[in-house]
Amino acid sequence: MINKLKVRFAPSPTGHVHIGNIRVAIFNWLYARSQNGLFLLRIEDTDVERSTESAVNALFNVLEWLGLNYDGEVLYQSTQFQKHLETAEKLIKTGFAIKKNSENSKGQPIIFIFPYDCSKLNFVREKEKVTIQINHEEDISLSLTGAKFSYIENEKIIEKETTLAGLYKLQIFDKENKIVFNLDEKIKEISEQEIKISNASKIEFIRREVFFKDEVKGELSKPLDSMKDFVIVRSNNTPVFHLANVCDDITQEINFIMRGDDHVENTFRHLFLFSAIGYQPPRYAHLPMIVNQQGKPYSKRDGDAYVGDFRDKGFLPQALFNYLALLGWSPGDDREKMTKEEMIREFSVDRIKSSPAQFDIQKLINMNGLYISELNLDEFINLSYNFIPWSEKKPEKEKFAKIAKLMHPRTKTFAQVSEWKYFFFNSYEINSKDRERFFSGTNKEALLSFAETLNSLKNLNAYIVESLIRKTEEKFNLKKGSLNLPLRIALSGVKSGPPIEDIILLLGASDSSIRIKKKICEN
Repeated sequence: MINKLKVRFAPSPTGHVHIGNIRVAIFNWLYARSQNGLFLLRIEDTDVERSTESAVNALFNVLEWLGLNYDGEVLYQSTQFQKHLETAEKLIKTGFAIKKNSENSKGQPIIFIFPYDCSKLNFVREKEKVTIQINHEEDISLSLTGAKFSYIENEKIIEKETTLAGLYKLQIFDKENKIVFNLDEKIKEISEQEIKISNASKIEFIRREVFFKDEVKGELSKPLDSMKDFVIVRSNNTPVFHLANVCDDITQEINFIMRGDDHVENTFRHLFLFSAIGYQPPRYAHLPMIVNQQGKPYSKRDGDAYVGDFRDKGFLPQALFNYLALLGWSPGDDREKMTKEEMIREFSVDRIKSSPAQFDIQKLINMNGLYISELNLDEFINLSYNFIPWSEKKPEKEKFAKIAKLMHPRTKTFAQVSEWKYFFFNSYEINSKDRERFFSGTNKEALLSFAETLNSLKNLNAYIVESLIRKTEEKFNLKKGSLNLPLRIALSGVKSGPPIEDIILLLGASDSSIRIKKKICEN
């Protein structure tokens, strides 16, 4: 019988929701839905000082906005403290952990001890025999919580600290090349109290490495002698992330963990914790990070980085979902715009790319524009109206609708609604360089003449306005089209936008005429 797929999204509510975190949620959600599995939510709120109710609420709002529905009840990690501590006590009883006296605190932290006899574990293997030249001026210190020594490499002295499990079959030699210590013989006698060995010349041990198959990155491994025993409960009796994370994965029966590749190092530790608790470790997939154009982790310094930033600037949830889903994953063809249903049908972990995914804001803007273009006019008008940013009185919906209809094909984000202000107010400024370039000499005379004639017209349409512009250019011996930009700047204060005739038709002949005269003549 195959167990039902169970994945989780386990954010820490300590601030805004980063696009990197929500991409993890999207990938997990797609995988669960594609496999008829469960997408579970866990709030890792153990950081009492930084976790806030507002951050939790913001997280739920983001999930709802993006349509990331989760299954079952939300697990709040803070409600599991007692279970975490009980697990730590069991690990002490089974010899996988010890309480360590601390000189700097009143309490006793609990340390997880990598088991010395771990070669039989299916994620540990023996690699090779290692010989290291020891700095004989320093003692080798051995205790239940690890070994400390210094060695010589390329004429440099290097300090090393490792778990005893990383020094399998350790033998220590003196200057006469005689064995003065054999770890296999003494391992059961070693306690937390340090054993110090002086005047050692070299050590030999069997290097073992921890390994696992990552569903995205392939096989990953780490020498066990590069690892150290680690704290699972602080001296103030609060569980550390490693213990809490593994315990809660067991509670939720998670059998597939998909998370950012910044957790790879944690995974090597968690494999041992799962095993020590008596639970089969889940499968893992680590997602490469989102990077900027320089290949560095994408952050707020590079621009908008939080989901709320994009929502506030008028990105549609389906566009952001689509873009992030294809940021590091491919359906197997060159499609860039997909529905959720299509992505669910096509999603597979083996199509997740192992290299970092570069965030391109322009591609997201273009995709958002595609989704906006597909909105029916009423939807577009209503959404646009809600994005009016100016503090002055909002325009009548009827007038706004006419402008929205004109701007619909030209809108890529609803933040652009702010650029429509010139349709309602003539308080925009024109810089001195543009004024000197476009509103002087013959241009000025032509513009004033156009405004005067325009005001006398009663029945306007696009053809009449276009004809008047061309006739004015001919009258003042100007090149065809040379009045377009000066008129646009006078009417709107910007250098791009909808056709001039459309702007004039919306403003009306009288208002357009008044606006042109005012803007040309003001200082």
